[in-house]
Amino acid sequence: MIQFCIAYCGILSRHSLCATGTTGKLVAEATGLEIQRFLSGSQGGDQQIAARIACNEIDLLLMFRDPLTAKPGEPNEMNLLHLCDVHNIPVATNIATAEVLVRGLERGDLDWRDLVNPKNK
Repeated sequence: MIQFCIAYCGILSRHSLCATGTTGKLVAEATGLEIQRFLSGSQGGDQQIAARIACNEIDLLLMFRDPLTAKPGEPNEMNLLHLCDVHNIPVATNIATAEVLVRGLERGDLDWRDLVNPKNK
């Protein structure tokens, strides 16, 4: 995640970012990006992000997973993926898909989300 955010820092810096505590801390330190940090995943950060998804406050989810190793937090990941499906939130679980979504974000391909969730500007 850190290397990805370093590579796409220019695009990501133009958007509001949030992350679980540890990931957010590491990415912010490596990139200088402003990131709203929730609790660590094991302390409920995944649920905090899930609540934002359920309230349609998240426009895109990047959640890189290791497909070869099951993690203790995997049920939380499945909950996030389920909520993204329910609320039509684009989601990437690997770098290849994340690159496509972030490039689309840069081009404005996800601007339709503003119709779904108008922002007070």
